[in-house]
Amino acid sequence: MQFLDEASIIVEAGRGGNGCMSFRREKYVPRGGPDGGDGGHGGSVYLMGDDSLNTLIDFKFQRYYQAESGIAGQGSQMAGRAGEDLLVKVPVGTTVIDEETLEMIGDVTEVGQLLLVSQGGRRGLGNIHFKSSTNRAPRQTSKGTWGERRSLRLEMKVMADVGLLGMPNAGKSTLIRAVSAAKPKVANYPFTTLVPNLGVVKIGSHQHFVMADIPGLIEGAADGAGLGLRFLKHLTRTRLLLHVVDIAPFDESDPAYAVEAILKELKNFSAALTELPRWLVINKVDLLAEEDRDALVKDLVERLGWEGELFVISAASGIGTQDLVQAAHRWLGEHRLHLAEDPDAAEAHAALLARMENESLERVEERLTRRKRKKDDEVEDDDDFNEDDYDVEVEYAP
Repeated sequence: MQFLDEASIIVEAGRGGNGCMSFRREKYVPRGGPDGGDGGHGGSVYLMGDDSLNTLIDFKFQRYYQAESGIAGQGSQMAGRAGEDLLVKVPVGTTVIDEETLEMIGDVTEVGQLLLVSQGGRRGLGNIHFKSSTNRAPRQTSKGTWGERRSLRLEMKVMADVGLLGMPNAGKSTLIRAVSAAKPKVANYPFTTLVPNLGVVKIGSHQHFVMADIPGLIEGAADGAGLGLRFLKHLTRTRLLLHVVDIAPFDESDPAYAVEAILKELKNFSAALTELPRWLVINKVDLLAEEDRDALVKDLVERLGWEGELFVISAASGIGTQDLVQAAHRWLGEHRLHLAEDPDAAEAHAALLARMENESLERVEERLTRRKRKKDDEVEDDDDFNEDDYDVEVEYAP
């Protein structure tokens, strides 16, 4: 199935049913008075989290969603039926943004969570509501209001415990293949991975965690180079980052520079993202001679001034991979326990997540603003081009 983590859709709630103007007509009941019923409320549109979905590809083929309108009222004080609400299923981890106002409407983070994105129209009132002591036969009703119509931007972020980051061809896909059942494409050239991949890493019969293989980043990713913005946002939902670096790159580039370049992009995208725990994973040591291995690793660590957790592995041959996943699983368990027992730590962690989310949204809004401005400029250019002496009628179709 094709992976798609961004989509634009239009949602429109149902219109409220009109009120009815009617008078009671019954044998032996002269001047029965008004008995027009109310219309029904229009249906609303909700987004609902569904764990069976892991991509927004369905919204590429269907972009318009409309809820049912309410039924008009009838005589004998019969109210019209309300329109049914429309539930649109989305993957868990979907952020919803109004494309016109760039306002964040909400975040779908749990299975079964409902998020109201378009409010249904209000019902119209029948003429029975307008009866008074001075107006015994009112001919006034009210119409149902239109349902809310919105253009929405859906941004999906993968939900994973551990995120892999690093330059293209650092061996992230090979690592996730080695420790999980995920089978992303692996080849000896950069940008083999073009979409995030999720793998469940099983430690025991009932022990596991989810690892995300984020496509390789390049310099300028935080400013939109390549597909950097689309990839960096996925890291904001992880709890632990594994920074994979190729100790023996085929182009003989400097591994220390690769680590620093990625860290710079993280800071540019979200300062809060750099506060997540990050472990250095030195990969492809099987390509080095054993007598040179320790010296090269030591030199890289010293040049980086690295003082955090360090793992030396070969994802292709399996060297050190089990030690890495065992340590990650222990850390995740201890981290959960720490947050459960320490309210201050839990509050600080929640604040960090909120900062990452806000900074990620700011980047998304900047990108949408640039896109909107570019679109407006194109329309302006078209208008200027057509402002001439010719009598030409221009029709713009959405």
